[in-house]
Amino acid sequence: MINAAFIYVAPGQNPQEQKAVIPSETLTLHVVGCSTYDQAETAAKELVANGCGAIELCAGFGNEGIARIKKAVGPEIPVGAVKFDYHPAFGFKSGDELFQ
Repeated sequence: MINAAFIYVAPGQNPQEQKAVIPSETLTLHVVGCSTYDQAETAAKELVANGCGAIELCAGFGNEGIARIKKAVGPEIPVGAVKFDYHPAFGFKSGDELFQ
Protein backbone atom coordinates (compact mmCIF):
# COMPACT_ATOMS: atom_id res chain seq x y z
CA MET A 1 0.00 0.00 0.00
CA ILE A 2 1.32 3.43 -0.93
CA ASN A 3 0.61 6.30 1.46
CA ALA A 4 1.21 9.62 -0.33
CA ALA A 5 0.21 13.28 -0.16
CA PHE A 6 -0.68 16.13 -2.48
CA ILE A 7 -0.24 19.61 -1.03
CA TYR A 8 -1.64 22.65 -2.80
CA VAL A 9 -1.15 26.32 -2.00
CA ALA A 10 -3.72 29.03 -2.68
CA PRO A 11 -5.07 32.11 -0.89
CA GLY A 12 -7.50 31.48 1.96
CA GLN A 13 -6.69 27.81 2.53
CA ASN A 14 -6.58 26.39 6.05
CA PRO A 15 -4.80 23.03 6.32
CA GLN A 16 -7.03 22.08 9.26
CA GLU A 17 -10.14 22.55 7.07
CA GLN A 18 -9.01 22.00 3.48
CA LYS A 19 -7.96 18.39 3.77
CA ALA A 20 -9.16 15.03 2.56
CA VAL A 21 -8.11 11.41 2.52
CA ILE A 22 -8.84 9.37 -0.59
CA PRO A 23 -8.36 5.66 0.12
CA SER A 24 -8.13 2.78 -2.32
CA GLU A 25 -6.76 -0.76 -2.26
CA THR A 26 -3.35 0.33 -3.56
CA LEU A 27 -3.02 4.01 -2.60
CA THR A 28 -4.13 6.29 0.21
CA LEU A 29 -3.85 9.90 -0.93
CA HIS A 30 -3.89 12.74 1.58
CA VAL A 31 -4.80 16.14 0.09
CA VAL A 32 -4.05 19.32 2.05
CA GLY A 33 -4.59 22.98 1.14
CA CYS A 34 -2.33 25.68 2.59
CA SER A 35 -2.15 29.46 2.21
CA THR A 36 1.58 29.89 2.99
CA TYR A 37 4.78 27.97 2.56
CA ASP A 38 5.14 27.89 6.36
CA GLN A 39 1.81 26.06 6.63
CA ALA A 40 2.86 23.69 3.85
CA GLU A 41 6.13 22.87 5.64
CA THR A 42 4.22 22.06 8.82
CA ALA A 43 1.67 19.97 6.92
CA ALA A 44 4.41 18.07 5.08
CA LYS A 45 6.20 17.23 8.32
CA GLU A 46 2.94 16.02 9.91
CA LEU A 47 2.09 13.91 6.85
CA VAL A 48 5.50 12.23 6.93
CA ALA A 49 5.24 11.67 10.70
CA ASN A 50 1.89 9.94 10.01
CA GLY A 51 3.35 7.59 7.41
CA CYS A 52 3.28 9.39 4.06
CA GLY A 53 6.22 8.21 2.00
CA ALA A 54 5.94 10.63 -0.94
CA ILE A 55 4.71 14.18 -1.47
CA GLU A 56 3.53 15.88 -4.65
CA LEU A 57 3.22 19.67 -4.74
CA CYS A 58 0.87 21.72 -6.90
CA ALA A 59 2.03 24.19 -9.54
CA GLY A 60 1.50 27.06 -7.11
CA PHE A 61 4.82 26.19 -5.46
CA GLY A 62 7.72 28.06 -7.01
CA ASN A 63 11.29 26.83 -6.94
CA GLU A 64 11.88 28.23 -3.44
CA GLY A 65 8.68 26.62 -2.15
CA ILE A 66 9.63 23.23 -3.55
CA ALA A 67 13.07 23.49 -1.96
CA ARG A 68 11.54 24.45 1.40
CA ILE A 69 9.29 21.38 1.44
CA LYS A 70 12.14 19.10 0.38
CA LYS A 71 14.32 20.49 3.18
CA ALA A 72 11.47 20.18 5.70
CA VAL A 73 10.87 16.47 5.05
CA GLY A 74 14.46 15.42 4.45
CA PRO A 75 16.24 13.45 1.74
CA GLU A 76 14.51 10.13 2.39
CA ILE A 77 11.08 11.41 1.26
CA PRO A 78 10.60 11.93 -2.49
CA VAL A 79 9.06 15.31 -3.30
CA GLY A 80 7.63 15.90 -6.77
CA ALA A 81 5.98 18.97 -8.22
CA VAL A 82 3.60 19.94 -10.96
CA LYS A 83 5.34 22.96 -12.47
CA PHE A 84 4.47 26.29 -14.00
CA ASP A 85 7.19 28.93 -13.75
CA TYR A 86 4.38 31.47 -13.57
CA HIS A 87 0.96 30.13 -12.60
CA PRO A 88 -1.96 31.20 -14.81
CA ALA A 89 -4.43 31.10 -11.89
CA PHE A 90 -2.25 33.53 -9.92
CA GLY A 91 -1.96 36.28 -12.53
CA PHE A 92 1.10 34.60 -14.04
CA LYS A 93 3.12 35.05 -10.86
CA SER A 94 5.24 32.44 -9.11
CA GLY A 95 4.15 31.07 -5.76
CA ASP A 96 7.50 32.35 -4.56
CA GLU A 97 6.10 35.88 -4.95
CA LEU A 98 2.78 35.14 -3.25
CA PHE A 99 3.10 32.61 -0.45
CA GLN A 100 6.31 33.40 1.44
